[in-house]
Amino acid sequence: MKRLISLIVLSLAIFSLQVVSSEAATSKITMTLKQTPGGSEPTVTLYGNLKPAKSGIKVAIQIQLNGKWQDTKFSTKTARVGTWQVLAVATALDAKVKYRAKAKIGNKNIYSNIREITVRANAEISDAASMVIVDQLGPGGRIHGSDVSRWQHPNDAPIDFTKMYAAGMRFVMIKASDTRDDADALSLKYVIMDRSAAQAAGLYTGFYHYAVLPNVKTDEQVVIDAQTQAQKVIWRIGALGGFNERDLPYALDLENNCVALSGKTCSRYLPKAQITLWAKTFLKVVKEKTGRTPIIYSYPSFLEGAMVRDDELRQYPLWLAQYAIDPADPIAQPGLKEGGCYVHSWTTANCSSQWIIWQYSSCGIAPKYGVPGTRLDLNVFRGTPTTFLNLIKGSWVPEVADQMPRNEPTSLTYKNIKFSTADKPVTLEVDVIRPDGRPVVTGTVRFYVNSLTPINPKPVQTVVRATSGSWKLSIKGIPAGLWAGNIGFVDATGTHAESKLPIEFAIGPAPEPSESEKPTATPSPSVTKKPTTDGCRNQIKN
Repeated sequence: MKRLISLIVLSLAIFSLQVVSSEAATSKITMTLKQTPGGSEPTVTLYGNLKPAKSGIKVAIQIQLNGKWQDTKFSTKTARVGTWQVLAVATALDAKVKYRAKAKIGNKNIYSNIREITVRANAEISDAASMVIVDQLGPGGRIHGSDVSRWQHPNDAPIDFTKMYAAGMRFVMIKASDTRDDADALSLKYVIMDRSAAQAAGLYTGFYHYAVLPNVKTDEQVVIDAQTQAQKVIWRIGALGGFNERDLPYALDLENNCVALSGKTCSRYLPKAQITLWAKTFLKVVKEKTGRTPIIYSYPSFLEGAMVRDDELRQYPLWLAQYAIDPADPIAQPGLKEGGCYVHSWTTANCSSQWIIWQYSSCGIAPKYGVPGTRLDLNVFRGTPTTFLNLIKGSWVPEVADQMPRNEPTSLTYKNIKFSTADKPVTLEVDVIRPDGRPVVTGTVRFYVNSLTPINPKPVQTVVRATSGSWKLSIKGIPAGLWAGNIGFVDATGTHAESKLPIEFAIGPAPEPSESEKPTATPSPSVTKKPTTDGCRNQIKN
């Protein structure tokens, strides 16, 4: 027996070594090296990715001296998404020095590509703080910025942030999360690409979350959904390694109050008081957790028509979108309309809007700023460089509890099942919760047909999100008969574990259509070409 146990232990040890060795063999670390402008001395930014992504892996920076590689005093750890970044001040110029990154996976070191930079002959890097300079090169003598998302990456093309900086930009707001899982996955992909590259080029980076409001009735349900979407934001910042010294706060992008569609027409809007409650709840959770005051983005008519005036909401900085007004005009300002001003939480006594960032155009000349494509959103910051730098005060490094869980258990229930005949869909409502009773943050639901009784052609499934963790599922194309299967929850992000419940329903035959209901041949309508509209008409094209 002892010999058997020894053999098992030895086998496990050999297997573990093989796994570690295999992991190291498939891991890859990249490094980009740039001199970052903006201080009294040039800042050196080294950044890259570890793939497959793994958090907490130490990354050491090595320098080549006298033909040999040796460790410098600079190191960091990878974020959950595999990114890493090191900032330092270059104290010298005039000599070419080579650097690389080193990471230890298991018992094996892996190395990045080699990069070269010009420094003084001693190749020293100092960690002294640099004097921060934020240039006011935008229209009207303001700090100029942009905002980017998946649409600025056609065919996965990268943004040239060095060119953006050279063109006068000093900040960029990056879409980092979305209520919808498919759009959220793309947001994560591109924020990983853009954040370090933008910072290395000298820009400050902010983030924003595109919100889809819940189709619910009670204030309690509104609060729960806002808290759940805020949790996604907190997990996203945590996955990126927290806020650093070049990060602006997170922004809430709130611009649509429709919560239910009937075809292409909105059939229900969330009431104004509940939209305001949702926004306050979301912003409060993010502020309390991260220690930084988040920003709210919207446009004047939405703030006036879809929300109520609220003193608490006014405490959050406003990023206001209004086009066709030139910020180079000293007396031009957003928030005004014909015959007065938009009245909302940020409207002042003199009929102006207390905004901090103004998105003044969606028609910036993208190639001018190193952005693929033709159009780019343009923004200006209101205030001095000191006011701007006040936004980045306070850093937040996430703890383990702030990281997105992996394969967290879930519980699924369904209700309000409706089914009748083969010509009508099966409909039901599905709720999925986490172990603590709160709604799941990511994932979706579907009907799984029993493999022993397949349905051909496959039924068409439509899933509509009602609120966080709740969906309405419609299944069309199930023929007459007794059918069994499962209602299942699946999460492509791997955050929450799958869960399933069996379901069974009897479908009757579809009624025969009457003569009046039978289709008749109709002539093909003539195709009328829709008139084209210029979305950039009257906009500022800087």
